[in-house]
Amino acid sequence: MSVNIEAYTQLNKELTSVNVILVAVSKTKPAEDIQTLYNAGQRDFGENYVQELVDKQAALPNNIRWHFIGHLQSNKVKYIAPFAHLVHGVDSIKLLKEINKQAEKNNRVISCLLQVHIAQEETKFGFDEQELLAINATELAQLANVKVTGLMGMASFTEDVNKVREEFKYLKGLFDAFSSKMSAVNTSLSTLSMGMSSDYTIAVEEGSTMVRVGSLLFGAREYKK
Repeated sequence: MSVNIEAYTQLNKELTSVNVILVAVSKTKPAEDIQTLYNAGQRDFGENYVQELVDKQAALPNNIRWHFIGHLQSNKVKYIAPFAHLVHGVDSIKLLKEINKQAEKNNRVISCLLQVHIAQEETKFGFDEQELLAINATELAQLANVKVTGLMGMASFTEDVNKVREEFKYLKGLFDAFSSKMSAVNTSLSTLSMGMSSDYTIAVEEGSTMVRVGSLLFGAREYKK
């Protein structure tokens, strides 16, 4: 069994003490591993692939809060709209409108985080600063079946902790600026999702309210050959 319950217990205690939500990233891991962590008390789980998420949701307890943390294509939204708790990687207004449309069909309001590109790598998705601050707050507030609850971002994959810290600090600044903008239309933002297994401690120090941790809990990812 690859689930590290001791690490989970310690991490959960550490994060709970500072009011940070732990999302256990369970992509590529079997349902049995998720069930093991669920039995230990974990309820928030993150998945990157739509089909894998759909299959796991059907096989596991229905009070799990499923987070979609990967790059979501518009044509796949309909598959997770009936049950997704939080969509982390909303990187365009077009995608947000599609989530709103599919949520309406399911008579739901789906919480979403706007993804901001803060890393140096070109492979990361998300809004840049100008795009984020140019978003029409009134237009967002009028989407009745989605609720933008905050921002998410991923730091550069580097061993330079100062660089990682600066990127998280930058995202926290954008979060504060965007929160101020959204408060004008009576929308309060509560979630800043940043930090993973390798850098969550820095993220928490810089203001993260939600971290996405996989390998510390489940071990290395297992990809099908």
